[in-house]
Amino acid sequence: MTCIGIREFKGHVTHYVDLASRGEDVTITRWGRTMAHLVGEPRKERGLRDQLAPLAAAGLIALPSVTKNRRLPRPVAVRGTPASQFIIEDRR
Repeated sequence: MTCIGIREFKGHVTHYVDLASRGEDVTITRWGRTMAHLVGEPRKERGLRDQLAPLAAAGLIALPSVTKNRRLPRPVAVRGTPASQFIIEDRR
Protein backbone atom coordinates (compact mmCIF):
# COMPACT_ATOMS: atom_id res chain seq x y z
CA MET A 1 0.00 0.00 0.00
CA THR A 2 1.36 3.38 -1.03
CA CYS A 3 0.57 6.53 0.95
CA ILE A 4 1.21 9.90 -0.75
CA GLY A 5 0.35 13.54 -0.29
CA ILE A 6 -2.11 15.26 -2.60
CA ARG A 7 0.60 17.41 -4.23
CA GLU A 8 2.68 14.34 -5.03
CA PHE A 9 -0.43 12.73 -6.50
CA LYS A 10 -1.20 15.80 -8.64
CA GLY A 11 2.30 15.80 -10.03
CA HIS A 12 2.37 12.08 -10.90
CA VAL A 13 -1.24 11.07 -11.49
CA THR A 14 -0.44 8.65 -14.32
CA HIS A 15 2.17 6.81 -12.25
CA TYR A 16 -0.22 6.24 -9.35
CA VAL A 17 -3.10 5.22 -11.61
CA ASP A 18 -0.76 2.66 -13.19
CA LEU A 19 0.11 1.36 -9.71
CA ALA A 20 -3.56 1.02 -8.86
CA SER A 21 -4.29 -0.75 -12.14
CA ARG A 22 -1.59 -3.31 -11.24
CA GLY A 23 -3.40 -4.05 -7.97
CA GLU A 24 -1.64 -1.79 -5.47
CA ASP A 25 -3.78 0.39 -3.19
CA VAL A 26 -2.83 4.07 -3.15
CA THR A 27 -3.89 6.30 -0.24
CA ILE A 28 -4.00 10.04 -0.89
CA THR A 29 -3.59 12.32 2.13
CA ARG A 30 -3.86 16.04 2.86
CA TRP A 31 -2.03 17.31 5.93
CA GLY A 32 -1.63 13.76 7.18
CA ARG A 33 -5.33 12.87 6.95
CA THR A 34 -6.64 10.34 4.48
CA MET A 35 -8.68 12.02 1.76
CA ALA A 36 -9.07 9.21 -0.79
CA HIS A 37 -8.15 5.64 -1.67
CA LEU A 38 -7.25 4.72 -5.22
CA VAL A 39 -7.80 1.04 -5.98
CA GLY A 40 -7.71 -0.74 -9.28
CA GLU A 41 -10.67 -2.57 -10.71
CA PRO A 42 -10.30 -6.33 -10.31
CA ARG A 43 -9.21 -8.00 -13.53
CA LYS A 44 -11.78 -10.22 -15.11
CA GLU A 45 -10.46 -13.41 -16.61
CA ARG A 46 -11.64 -13.69 -20.17
CA GLY A 47 -11.79 -17.00 -21.92
CA LEU A 48 -10.50 -17.55 -25.41
CA ARG A 49 -14.03 -17.51 -26.85
CA ASP A 50 -14.68 -14.08 -25.26
CA GLN A 51 -11.42 -12.72 -26.69
CA LEU A 52 -12.22 -13.99 -30.19
CA ALA A 53 -15.85 -12.79 -30.18
CA PRO A 54 -15.02 -9.33 -31.67
CA LEU A 55 -13.20 -10.98 -34.58
CA ALA A 56 -16.15 -13.30 -35.18
CA ALA A 57 -18.56 -10.35 -35.07
CA ALA A 58 -16.47 -8.58 -37.71
CA GLY A 59 -16.64 -11.69 -39.90
CA LEU A 60 -12.89 -12.27 -39.82
CA ILE A 61 -13.12 -15.71 -38.22
CA ALA A 62 -15.77 -18.34 -37.58
CA LEU A 63 -16.03 -19.78 -34.08
CA PRO A 64 -16.75 -23.50 -33.79
CA SER A 65 -20.17 -24.52 -32.54
CA VAL A 66 -20.33 -25.61 -28.92
CA THR A 67 -21.28 -29.18 -28.17
CA LYS A 68 -21.41 -30.28 -24.56
CA ASN A 69 -21.54 -34.06 -24.91
CA ARG A 70 -18.90 -34.47 -27.53
CA ARG A 71 -17.57 -38.00 -27.82
CA LEU A 72 -14.14 -38.92 -29.04
CA PRO A 73 -13.92 -41.14 -32.10
CA ARG A 74 -13.14 -44.80 -31.58
CA PRO A 75 -9.48 -45.78 -31.80
CA VAL A 76 -8.44 -47.33 -35.08
CA ALA A 77 -7.07 -50.85 -34.89
CA VAL A 78 -3.78 -51.10 -36.78
CA ARG A 79 -1.77 -54.21 -37.54
CA GLY A 80 1.99 -54.31 -37.61
CA THR A 81 4.73 -52.49 -35.74
CA PRO A 82 3.62 -49.43 -33.72
CA ALA A 83 4.93 -46.06 -34.88
CA SER A 84 6.51 -45.51 -31.47
CA GLN A 85 8.74 -48.53 -32.06
CA PHE A 86 10.07 -46.98 -35.30
CA ILE A 87 10.84 -43.75 -33.45
CA ILE A 88 12.70 -45.60 -30.69
CA GLU A 89 14.77 -47.52 -33.23
CA ASP A 90 15.52 -44.37 -35.22
CA ARG A 91 16.89 -42.63 -32.10
CA ARG A 92 19.42 -45.42 -31.44
